[in-house]
Amino acid sequence: MDPKLESIKQMARIRRYSDVMSLPDSFIQRQQLDASMADTFLEHLCLLDIDQEPITARNTNIICTIGPASRSIPKLQEMVKAGMNIARLNFSHGSHKYHGETIKNIREAVDTITSDPLYYRPVAIALDTKGPEIRTGLVKGRVEEEVELKKGSRVRVVTAESEKDKTDGAVIWVDYPSLPKVLDKDGTIYIDDGLIALKVLEIGDDWVDSVVESGGLLCSRKGVNLPGCDLIALKAVSERDEADLRFGVSQGIDMVFASFIRSAHDVRDVRKALGPYGQAVKVISKVESRQGVHNFEEILAESDGVMVARGDLGIEIPAEKVFIAQKMMIGRCNSAGKPVICATQMLESMVSHPRPTRAEGSDVANAVLDGADCVMLSGETAKGQYPVEAVAMMHSICREAEGAIFHHQLFEELRRLTPLSSDPTEVTAIGAVESSFKCGAGAIIVLTTTGRSAHLLSRYRPRCPIIAVTRSPQVARQSQLLRGVFPVLFHPLPAPVWADDVDNRVNFGMDIGKARGFFKVGDMVIVVTGWIPGSGHTNIMRSVNVPEALRLSPSLDLTPQRMSDAQHPGSEFTMSGTSEREGRGLRAAFQGRGRRNATETERTNHTL
Repeated sequence: MDPKLESIKQMARIRRYSDVMSLPDSFIQRQQLDASMADTFLEHLCLLDIDQEPITARNTNIICTIGPASRSIPKLQEMVKAGMNIARLNFSHGSHKYHGETIKNIREAVDTITSDPLYYRPVAIALDTKGPEIRTGLVKGRVEEEVELKKGSRVRVVTAESEKDKTDGAVIWVDYPSLPKVLDKDGTIYIDDGLIALKVLEIGDDWVDSVVESGGLLCSRKGVNLPGCDLIALKAVSERDEADLRFGVSQGIDMVFASFIRSAHDVRDVRKALGPYGQAVKVISKVESRQGVHNFEEILAESDGVMVARGDLGIEIPAEKVFIAQKMMIGRCNSAGKPVICATQMLESMVSHPRPTRAEGSDVANAVLDGADCVMLSGETAKGQYPVEAVAMMHSICREAEGAIFHHQLFEELRRLTPLSSDPTEVTAIGAVESSFKCGAGAIIVLTTTGRSAHLLSRYRPRCPIIAVTRSPQVARQSQLLRGVFPVLFHPLPAPVWADDVDNRVNFGMDIGKARGFFKVGDMVIVVTGWIPGSGHTNIMRSVNVPEALRLSPSLDLTPQRMSDAQHPGSEFTMSGTSEREGRGLRAAFQGRGRRNATETERTNHTL
C-alpha cells in the first residue's frame, strides 16, 4: 500500500471531538475544537486547521506602556477599543505631574466609552517602579535627542552629578555612583538591552574609559547592565521608589510592577513602602536577573504575580537560555495559580513598521501557548509610530494562538497538581471548568465579591471565557491580570431578596455575553454563585441554557450611575457596562408582562 495513502487513513482514524459530542446548532466556540480536545499531543497537532476562524473571545490580556505616542485621550480610546486591558506607567521616566496627567487621561478615555458593552473594559493602571536599575542621562539635555556610537570609538562613562545632562557620544553619564568600584578592567557595560556594548579600558574615581564594541543609536534614559558585577548600594526600594509608590497609591493605582526583584525580602520591602492605604494593590515581581531566577520559588510565594522581564534577563544570562527561564517561570506560576506576564520586545519592529516580523508573531503566540496570562507592549505603544496597530496585532495573534492550546491535556494536568481540598470555592471552580468542557459551554458566568472565585476559575484554564460580574470597580480592574476573565461591573444596589439579586446579576452577565458574541440563544453556560451574600461562600454550580429574552426585576434601576471606588473615593468614573439604549430595552420587557427567572431554563448539573 502507498505509504502516503496509509498516512491519510491513519489520520482519518483520529477521534474528532465534534463527531462524538452533540453540540447545538447555535454553538459558537467551535474554533480548533477538535485539536483542543484531542486524546494525545500528537493528535492535537495533527488536528490544527489553518482555515478555521480564530477563537471568539481573546483570553490573554494585553498590557500597554503609555508614553508620548499614546497618552492623548483620543489615542487611548483607540487602544482600549483595539484591546488594551492594563495601562503601564514606567516611572523610570517622567515626573509625578506627568504621570498624574496620564492617569487622568486614561480614566477620561475609559469614561467616554463605558456606555458601549461591546467595547467596555475596566482598564487597570499599573505603576512600574524604577527599582535598583542603572540608566544613562539625557542626550544633550533633551529627552528626544539621540546620538550614534560607532564601533571602535572611545567613550568616557561618568557618574558625577555635574555631568548629568552632558551625554553626547564622547561622554555618557549614568546614575550609579558606585560604577567604578564594581567594574574590572576588560569588563563589559551593556546599554539599551545589550544593543550597545562598551569594553572597559581604564577606571578612575568617578569615571570609566571604554571603547565601543557594538555600536548603535543611544537615546536618553536607557538601561545599563553590568553582568556578573556585585551591585553594591542598590536597594530594592530606593527613596525615589518610595515617593513614587506613595504617589501611585494616592492616584488609585491597581498594581505595581516591582523592578529587579532578587529575593522575597525585596517583595516585602515593596509591600511595606505601599503603606496601609496600599494593601489592596497587587504586587507583580519582575524577575530580570540570574539571582532572581535562582530565588524564583520564594519570590513567587511572596508575590501576587510575576513578570518575565526578558530584556535585562537576556543580558544577565546567556540569550539562548532566556526561553528556558521563560518556560520554567510560566510553568511554575501556572502550577501555583498566580498570574504571569511575558514582556519585552514582543513586537519590537512595530516601533517603526506597521507589521511585525514572523519571528515576533511566533514569539507572542508561543508565550500564549506556554501559559502567560498577559503579554506586554513596551516601546511599541510608548514611543512607536503605530501604537493602535500594535495592540490590534497583539489581539489577533493571541486569538489565533489560544485556539491552538491543548486545553484537554492542560486541564487534566492542572487538576492532577491540585491536592485534595476542603475549600468549597476551589472544588466548585474545578467542577465548573470540567463541566464547561463536558457540555461545550459558551461561557462561565461567576458572581464575585473579592475576585477570588474568578481567580480560581482562571487557574484551571477553561476554553470558554469567564464573565465575572462584580460590584467592586477595583476587583473588576485587577481581574484584568487573569487569563480568560472578562470583568463586568454591575452598578445597581443589591435587591432585597438574595435570589432576585443573584438572578439579576446572572442575567446581566448573559446579556453582556450575548452582546459580545460569546454565545447565542440555546447555548449552554455554566453559572457559579454563592448560597448567601458576602465573600467566601461560592459553592453552587449550575448548567443553564441561554434563554431567548432575559427579564430582570422590574424594581432594578438600570440607569447608568457614577460609582465611587471604595478603596479610592477620589477616582470616580462611570462603570455601567450597559448603554442607556439597552437599559431602556430591558425595562420595556417588563411592561405588561410578569417576571420570569433565568432559572426556569436551567438544568441541574450533577457533576459535583
